Formats: sequence, C-alpha cells, structure tokens
Amino acid sequence: MRIVIYSMLVLLIAIQYPLWLGKGGWLKVYEMEKQVELQEAKNSLLALRNAKLAGDVKDLKDGTRAIEERARAEHGFIKEGEFFVQILPVDKSAASTEIKQ
Repeated sequence: MRIVIYSMLVLLIAIQYPLWLGKGGWLKVYEMEKQVELQEAKNSLLALRNAKLAGDVKDLKDGTRAIEERARAEHGFIKEGEFFVQILPVDKSAASTEIKQ
C-alpha cells in the first residue's frame, strides 16, 4: 500500500513541475506579464515624445513663429530694431576681493 501512495505522490509532483517551472508555467507567465507592463510603459513615453515631435514638425511646416522661436533660442537671432542685452551673473569671489581692496 505504501508503494502506491509514494508512486501517486511522485506522479503528482511530476505533473506539478511543468505547471510551475516548465516552459509555459505560471512563473514564466508572471515574468512575461511584468516584461509586457514595462514595455507598455516605455511605449507610452515614446508615444508622448512622438506626439510632441509631430507637433513641432507641424508648427515648423505651417507657421513662422516656431521657426522664429528656434532661430532666437538656438542661434541668438534678433529682429531688426531690437537690442540684445546679456546680463552676466556676478562672480562672488571677484566681487569680494574688489570690496576688500
């Protein structure tokens, strides 16, 4: 009788192994679900970036404000009749030495 019980127990363990640790087991499915969630999060961030870039492209194609804004920000262009004023931050070490002298 003991041999039947032990053999049934071994069979039960043999059947459970692929369910838990096999190629399509629950642990693998859990890991794959986590990977899918991470990839979906990355995809949503990339979709937001793509939407922003598509908006920039549309602005550059349709209007002149975006072109002007980029020219001002990236190349320092100014319009005719405008003045460019740049205020530099005060160097604290140089200012303290001038006051002491």
